[in-house]
Amino acid sequence: MIDSPDKLTQHAASLGDPAAKSKIFVSMGTCGIAAGTTPVLDSLKAEIDTRGLADTIDIVEVGCMGLCHSEPSLELQNAQTGAQLIFGNVTPEQAAAVLDAFSSEAKGLHVIPRGWYYPEEEENDAGVPQARIALRNTGRINPEKLEHYIAQKGYQALAKAVSTMAPQDVIGEIMASGLRGRGGGGFPSGVKWSFAARETSKDKYVICNADEGDPGAFMDRAVLEGDPHSVLESMAIAGYAIGASHGVIYIRAEYPLAIKRLQIAIEQAHEQGLLGESLFGSDFDFDIELKYGAGAFVCGEETALIHSIEGLRGEPTYKPPFPAVEGLWKKPTIV
Repeated sequence: MIDSPDKLTQHAASLGDPAAKSKIFVSMGTCGIAAGTTPVLDSLKAEIDTRGLADTIDIVEVGCMGLCHSEPSLELQNAQTGAQLIFGNVTPEQAAAVLDAFSSEAKGLHVIPRGWYYPEEEENDAGVPQARIALRNTGRINPEKLEHYIAQKGYQALAKAVSTMAPQDVIGEIMASGLRGRGGGGFPSGVKWSFAARETSKDKYVICNADEGDPGAFMDRAVLEGDPHSVLESMAIAGYAIGASHGVIYIRAEYPLAIKRLQIAIEQAHEQGLLGESLFGSDFDFDIELKYGAGAFVCGEETALIHSIEGLRGEPTYKPPFPAVEGLWKKPTIV
């Protein structure tokens, strides 16, 4: 049970150096699984056991690595040499060749130039920040293992917020960051949070809109499948900032893998005290539930989404009042 910031820090330190062993990152997002990554994974595990390499090579089942055009795909990281190789269109029969690539030339494998995945320096615009933020862990950690997320400083922001910051200070950080909504209007997130925070209602809500109705849009799915704990932590921080104790993730039922990984993450967070009552020994309680949508495009609009959660027809309504003042169950809500 992680019931204080110190215990979180100690737990993270006890996980050891993640770079100490060589790794094979196997793309296990929806796209990879559909393309046949599971038998490739099974063959790699069997080959590692046959060679007795379990103590020196880790297989990490990750979310989508962004190479959907070349699935099944995987990445090798050699702890001894620092070399990194990306392979695409891998077959189960190539498991031996993949392991051979740690010590010799990759033979018979489709090597994807790193420029495909990480643009060469001259291709980058020096004036545009290139660091990953929302997708920083996607493709680098196993989304079904809480310890992987904690090893990447997971839940430290929440621990800091509830133990050292006042809610208005958290909102101030969001305002200073310039974070905006991604739905088209670009409304400043910090301003929206401040509207909900100043409401005096005892009950408030945080809703994560994980329903994507645009054809070919899978941005939310990539995050949910590859780094679900980051979504839970972010919602809890938002809840602390506005005074909400309950969160809802509205996700379409057509995302079974994302739903499964969210369910696992929520259960793990409960087991370790990262969701529930008195987070990190504070007086802040926060819990999250999943609500499944039927894939209606209109339910991407926040008022229609709220109606759907309430069991009503997903129809937009005129604003004001805005959800930050009167949202889910007529209570202040940020979406």
